Amino acid sequence: MGLKIAVGGKGGVGKTTIAALLARSFAANRRHNVIAIDADPVSNLAAGLGIDESEPITPIAELRDLIAERTGAEPGTMGGFFTLNPKVDDIPDKFSLERDGVKLLVMGTVQSGGSGCICPESTILKALMNHLVLFRDDIVVMDMEAGVEHLGRATSASVDALVVVVNPGARSRTAADKIRQLGRDLGIKRIVVLANRVRNEEDKKLIRESMSEYDVIGFIPEEDEIVAADREGVRPYEQLESLPDEIVAVTETLLNYRKERGD
Repeated sequence: MGLKIAVGGKGGVGKTTIAALLARSFAANRRHNVIAIDADPVSNLAAGLGIDESEPITPIAELRDLIAERTGAEPGTMGGFFTLNPKVDDIPDKFSLERDGVKLLVMGTVQSGGSGCICPESTILKALMNHLVLFRDDIVVMDMEAGVEHLGRATSASVDALVVVVNPGARSRTAADKIRQLGRDLGIKRIVVLANRVRNEEDKKLIRESMSEYDVIGFIPEEDEIVAADREGVRPYEQLESLPDEIVAVTETLLNYRKERGD
């Protein structure tokens, strides 16, 4: 079974950039099949992966014809009868966009009835996430909204790690604690911290002290190239050979989780 990683963090910490860099690093030299999941309503994982957005990307939750065909019910409807186990195994290949060995799937959100509604859209999203986590022999990197809202408890238990991205600062511990509790509630067993925008040893010390109860798996330095890319809405490090060593080291740490599991 492949490696399944969820990436969480409060807004503004660079979570989406980190998710994109991890996905690209996993895919380097075509060593692994990688699927990147944009499951954050306000994120922009496509830009971080360098995927052309000149034509708007339609999220899976808004593919009305697909949802109606697979569930037997019109999107936006509540109640009634529809398929609770729709066919989704072909969706990653048919509806993803790919660049440099990373396939991107944009999940989208359910607009009616709340996140827990039993409706055709939510059924498709849950079934797709179940398929990606439980049945695909790929590396899956999920850019999540704060926590892991798209994942059901049974699926979450099979996630290899929830990586909480933090910045140096007093608020990081509070945000990380909230996300860790969400992950624990859903049954994720391994929850780790990745520090981003680290400028110096003082920042590292602050993270270590404030996150002493966590496994801190890496410190990503504040890089001018990343700052400029974020500002311009493009991906940093066009040439993967120039990726920071710290990112490469983190991907190797995450790959070891799969080895520990015996894959």
